[in-house]
Amino acid sequence: MTDYIKQETFLIPGASGRNMLADLTFDIRNREAPLVIFAHGFKGFKDWGTHNLVARYFAEYGFRFLKFNFSHNGTTPEHPLDFVDLEAFSNNTFSKQLEDLKLVIDFATNGSNFLPVKTVFLIGHSKGGGISIIKTAEDERVKKLITWASVADFHNLWPKEAEAQWRLTGKQYFINSRTNQQLPVKATLLDDLGQNQKRLNIFLAAAEIKQPWLIVHGDTDPTVNISHALELKDKQPNAELVIVPEANHTFNSAHPYFEDVLPAALKEVCEKCVEFLRD
Repeated sequence: MTDYIKQETFLIPGASGRNMLADLTFDIRNREAPLVIFAHGFKGFKDWGTHNLVARYFAEYGFRFLKFNFSHNGTTPEHPLDFVDLEAFSNNTFSKQLEDLKLVIDFATNGSNFLPVKTVFLIGHSKGGGISIIKTAEDERVKKLITWASVADFHNLWPKEAEAQWRLTGKQYFINSRTNQQLPVKATLLDDLGQNQKRLNIFLAAAEIKQPWLIVHGDTDPTVNISHALELKDKQPNAELVIVPEANHTFNSAHPYFEDVLPAALKEVCEKCVEFLRD
């Protein structure tokens, strides 16, 4: 049986001159399919867990799926599955991630890399959801937005009471529960939030979104409480809200993931997303 689903890997220049490893999953019989761009979360990367299965699902149902590693996510093009560049991770900011996403959209739409892309859809997970909300509000090239377990406020990624010590020492450590690595983030991230309060306010961006928007959240998410989804829906009443029962932050997927089929909750999410994008 012929497998028509292929994946191509390439580099995209990102913030501060750092290259971003990216890949495009597509059906070779449908090279002009609409393009979905996927933005991963805080301690995520493009090949995490089920992401490649998700990409394949979208390709099988009529889309091209582009996912990428943010320039300062701690991985490198040579080591895409591991946090080997902790200095880059420590220098990450939300403004850099917005620049990264803009550069990915530029890459996809400038006509020299793909067949002409007229339609760009965004899917953002967790912190990548917050980034995608802001980018959608400020970039009309994004025609539809989907957020998965998105944060409604970047400050919710850490305890508020940690900020004073963070500023005092200049660095805060976040534990990667999978590898037990202590991942450092410099106080420049807090400075970025302070200096760009309006632009980095997810609620303000949510209220300004004019494009169709699907908010998806699991009702047993222990990482980003379902209240975030309800607050985003409150800020943008035109958005469609889907609550997935008995689903956690990653819709019951994990890393590493050894199955060749999606978890039931994540498959349900993908089905609803394809229906939303086709509508």
